[in-house]
Amino acid sequence: MSPALDFAFRLRVAVAPALELGETQAGRRRIVPITGGSVEGPRLSGRVLPGGADWQIIRADGCAELTARYTLETEDGALIAVVNRGLRHGPPEVIARLTAGEPVDPAAYYFRCTPSFETAAPAQQWLTRAVFLGSGVRRPDTVEIAVYAVL
Repeated sequence: MSPALDFAFRLRVAVAPALELGETQAGRRRIVPITGGSVEGPRLSGRVLPGGADWQIIRADGCAELTARYTLETEDGALIAVVNRGLRHGPPEVIARLTAGEPVDPAAYYFRCTPSFETAAPAQQWLTRAVFLGSGVRRPDTVEIAVYAVL
């Protein structure tokens, strides 16, 4: 049976300018602080709490390996821990424009992720019992991710 996707919610994650650590033994390390945001959709609504970050490695081939950790708070006050791993890549000139903070058509690059969730909230246990796929867009000061449950 082939899997299907069910739209669950959209994340709008506000980010600060990247901290550039430079070339490390793993690759070019960047840390992008998360400053807040929103969660809106048919299955979840709330906000992104400030304090998380996206720890990125830019590989030699230009592909960014993304590992973001942050916290969501639902409208009823439940807390949800998020670990979101993904990949972003595209033509060098497109990635240079993204890195410079310029707006870029999302069709010009690849940005997919696999968020996972942890919570003690009984009403949000569905998040801990499914696999999720995200399709991302990098804006100058936000990251937008459409999150789908894999059925």
